[in-house]
Amino acid sequence: MNFRLFSSFIVLALFISSFSCSNKPNRSRKPAVSIQAESVHKKIIYGDDINIGISVKVKDGELQETKIFIDSVLVTSSKESEFTYTLKKFRNIGQHTIKAVAVKTDGVEGTYFKTFEVLSDIIPEQYGYEVIESYPHNDKFFTEGLEFNNGFLYESTGEHGTSAIYKTNLKTGKTLQSVKLADRYFGEGMTIINNRIFQLTYKTKVGFVYELETMALVDSFHFESAEGWGMTNDGKNLIMGDGTHLLTHINPTTYKTVKKVQVYDDKGPVTYLNELEYDNDYIYANVYTTNRIVKIDYETGKVVANINLDGILTMINPEKQVDVLNGIAIHPATKKMYITGKFYPRLFEIKPVKKE
Repeated sequence: MNFRLFSSFIVLALFISSFSCSNKPNRSRKPAVSIQAESVHKKIIYGDDINIGISVKVKDGELQETKIFIDSVLVTSSKESEFTYTLKKFRNIGQHTIKAVAVKTDGVEGTYFKTFEVLSDIIPEQYGYEVIESYPHNDKFFTEGLEFNNGFLYESTGEHGTSAIYKTNLKTGKTLQSVKLADRYFGEGMTIINNRIFQLTYKTKVGFVYELETMALVDSFHFESAEGWGMTNDGKNLIMGDGTHLLTHINPTTYKTVKKVQVYDDKGPVTYLNELEYDNDYIYANVYTTNRIVKIDYETGKVVANINLDGILTMINPEKQVDVLNGIAIHPATKKMYITGKFYPRLFEIKPVKKE
């Protein structure tokens, strides 16, 4: 092929390529959406009106409509390129997600997300404590759960190889009945409902169910959370913690998640929620690695009080090494509160005392 013929071939190829590209239809561009969420406060607080501002930009074509979802629930839609929607007196604390879906008349859509956080409107009350009485507690128990039933104290313990559930006498600390987990399981929180004992495990995402009277294993279940920590019940559902600020309500028959409640105070999420105890529309929780117990409103997840148990071990000056505070039991008849911890040699009856 000579040079002139080669040059002519290149020119022809470029012409065909140019012609082909010029006739290719342009791809329709997705609409772009800007989302703003604000209230009258610098940070959004429970009960605020939340103004959601939407601005849509379309570079080609026309906007058909924009749909707005809050936590996957459709709340409004608009054909305007700019509009505001107000969530009136929003009463749901925690993290929430706004999803905006803008659709053009040619069907092309753009989906955008923005999160916002709602803090509690309550400043928690502060409590200290008074020790009323102390009782023997097995200092080999790595306590994970504590609960009264029919006058007896039930306790679940952790660590591989020693995880178990114990039925004990409060006054003597004597073990009356027990059941041990297989060594591969690390036991966690437990609770009693419908004449059955429910127990979580740490990282295996499985729970076990025992018949209350015999402690015979009758069932097992799997849960969604990556870890199992504390557990209690409200008389209807199991309530479990996973070490975060979430409390998950679970149907004790189907083991399906009923709802999730986020735990917040006036500053933000309260995490590391460990052993749990439900009583009279409140949930009490140990905050892991601290001597703090939080009192949580059962319905809203708001922390209404902090109980500071600093110094509790100075009452006994234990000779052996102990671990963290973990274990709350409220007697259903007397409403007395009992607390203990991992490897604690004593279990205490305490009375919370409000600080002035």
